[in-house]
Amino acid sequence: MKFEHLIEINDFANPMVEVISREQLWRGLVLRAEMPKLFVSYLDDASITDHNEAGMTRTLKYGALEITDRVSFVHLEHVHYDVAAQNDIPQSSLRMRIEEPQPQALFVRFLYDSGHAEAEDAENRMYNEYRKSAYQEADVETIRIIRELAESGRLDALPS
Repeated sequence: MKFEHLIEINDFANPMVEVISREQLWRGLVLRAEMPKLFVSYLDDASITDHNEAGMTRTLKYGALEITDRVSFVHLEHVHYDVAAQNDIPQSSLRMRIEEPQPQALFVRFLYDSGHAEAEDAENRMYNEYRKSAYQEADVETIRIIRELAESGRLDALPS
């Protein structure tokens, strides 16, 4: 299943919504990778290894389920999560890409690839619709948390 959707970050039509910068948005997306428990309430544990500017390897625990993924960063552009096939879990990926068609008109495009062939997707159409809905809800929640962190100053640049 390949699936993508777009979330608007700065709504210029609503003066009540604080404008956040590309840098704040970027820091929020990186923070989601580095501190996933802030963003995923049902995550039991997360450990990070191999952390550098280009990315990291993580192990996430959801009860008895353990998933290892590789997260890579392209500074101020996108965060890419890649899950290699492991145990009963197929290969999959998620890319969170910042788009800015006009200055400060920020969006995040979420691109999912479950790694399944089209035939499998056709068989799982109903399940995939549920997954798409769950992904969108989680992504809206991610942006809500990032916005909250930005508005509280927690995503501002660190002093030199």
